[in-house]
Amino acid sequence: MTTLRFAALGDSLTAGLGDPLPGGEWRGWAALLAPALAEQPQRSRLLNCSRSGALTADVAGEQLTEALSHRPHLASVVVGANDTLRGSFDIEAVAQHLDAVFGALRAQGAGLLTACLPDPGRMLGLPWPLARPLGRRMRAVNHVVHALSDHYGAVHLHTAHHPWVFDRASWSADRLHPSELGHRLLAREFHALLAAAGMAAGEPPSVVPDGPGPGRAASVYWMATRGTKWVWDRCADLLPDLLGLAVAECRHQASGTGTALELNAHRATVRAIASLKLSSYEPLEAA
Repeated sequence: MTTLRFAALGDSLTAGLGDPLPGGEWRGWAALLAPALAEQPQRSRLLNCSRSGALTADVAGEQLTEALSHRPHLASVVVGANDTLRGSFDIEAVAQHLDAVFGALRAQGAGLLTACLPDPGRMLGLPWPLARPLGRRMRAVNHVVHALSDHYGAVHLHTAHHPWVFDRASWSADRLHPSELGHRLLAREFHALLAAAGMAAGEPPSVVPDGPGPGRAASVYWMATRGTKWVWDRCADLLPDLLGLAVAECRHQASGTGTALELNAHRATVRAIASLKLSSYEPLEAA
């Protein structure tokens, strides 16, 4: 009987952050989903190529090479949030990287599993001058992922709009990574879509956590220890750019020209998708 090979590409979301095991390792949705892909769990083999902090460029580089060597029957690609949190954000570059990844995996015969992502500004509860620019960036990435998923025939999960995504219990102390419950819910949602497409034969993953979710004390502890370092690491690259975006946001808000920012972001997304020349995708209409 053939062993089903599953390769998972992406960032800390796929690496399993927020779903710790007793020994200190991370588990996550990909590890929960893998045994449910085959009728017999032992007939499924997972290669998790994901890395915490990965950008789309990283996935298109060493992660793709690693995944292709696995010759997967199914490959998941869930990435893009870290790109939105960088001063160097370029939606056209993101689109080119993802197109290269999707195309290479499909050319080798792998089925694709993708997802769009929730707005990080909303998840972190940032003030509007900071949240709005990040929200535009995330929407741009999601539009690109939608376009590529449609073009390459991927099984796609619209994570950004699922009600449970905005349930506090679904998120770990940092509010950026799912809790154990969140990872289990992701695994279940992916399994349901794959099963409907005839790509998963096992029983659905359980959504019952092994233990209680993080409380307020865990959130305070995370911010006092790892959270402060995370913010500092991101500020070195993102802060100057994000402050500039926030100033522009306030200026346009005061002058009543906020729609110009939306229009510019929309046009950039349209150009990025058009540059891919996806014959099977209906282009976004210009606003």
